[in-house]
Amino acid sequence: MTGPAPRDLRALPKAHLHLHFTGSMRHSTLLELADEHGVRLPDSLREDWPPLLSAADEKGWFRFQRLYDLARSVLRTESDVRRLVAEAAEDEAAEGSGWLEIQVDPSGYGGRFGGITAFTDLVLDAARSASATTGVGIAVVIAANRTRHPLDARTLARLAVQYAGRGVVGFGLSNDERRGVIAEFAPAFTIAGRADLLSVPHGGELRGPDSARACLDDLHADRLGHGIRSAEDPALVRRVVELQITLEVCPASNVSLGVYATPEDVPLRALADAGARIALGADDPLLFGSRLLDQYETARHVHGFSDAELAALARGSIEGSAAPSDVRKVLLEGVDAWLTS
Repeated sequence: MTGPAPRDLRALPKAHLHLHFTGSMRHSTLLELADEHGVRLPDSLREDWPPLLSAADEKGWFRFQRLYDLARSVLRTESDVRRLVAEAAEDEAAEGSGWLEIQVDPSGYGGRFGGITAFTDLVLDAARSASATTGVGIAVVIAANRTRHPLDARTLARLAVQYAGRGVVGFGLSNDERRGVIAEFAPAFTIAGRADLLSVPHGGELRGPDSARACLDDLHADRLGHGIRSAEDPALVRRVVELQITLEVCPASNVSLGVYATPEDVPLRALADAGARIALGADDPLLFGSRLLDQYETARHVHGFSDAELAALARGSIEGSAAPSDVRKVLLEGVDAWLTS
């Protein structure tokens, strides 16, 4: 006899908390916009997509960042930005995501779109339109770049504060974890924290558990972007569990960037068994070729998560989000209904 068919993971309500702005772009859209605007793309972003990547050293990270910057350069007009956000929302809806927090560093786009304030206005308006069309709730996390001066981060924190309660829900810190001193970004996070914005820095991936710990100590993180290598420090894992810190775990990008050799090596099971709250994320589907649903499929087929455990992952993503209480209620009830169907 065969057992019951596995439940459809597309029907599992979930939230997506770790998705970068340009990295959310569809590959087909990248190609179309590049052709439209005359942007020359390397083979690794055309015929040989997704590219072979590694961030094991600074040279590998530089190549990754160069490809990301090339992809960002195809966004030339307001309609390009609106298309990206609309398609991201459509993709989320198709995969059962009812809430998206998309992360963006406006300073990377401001020069082409009339400044960081004008660009933030555009993104938020595009998010409202996309949400109305798809039914997916969309919020924005403004992120500073740890390879730039901490004073730039303060500027972005003040920008985020201007939009607190108007679509911006968090303040982050991204780019190469091996660059910058985390403590030097604390003043920026203090500014954002005064407006009750979530602290959501990247940590605990390229540099290991020490960077995750610094994000907790110095930036008072509510969530850790990645945080996967917290698993290497049992005391840190206990702290993460006790404080209910959400780990935005992105298995596909961990492997693509060479943090782990194979999907089986990602310590997703160890963190879940320890009681950590986990929100699976796709990070940059444009460069890794793997979307949110693929992360849940990996949890099921590679790490052996049962439907009850997959539902727990979905709950973790919703509970760790900044979604309004009514949205959380609907999504969490949907998770329960999926599990009992």
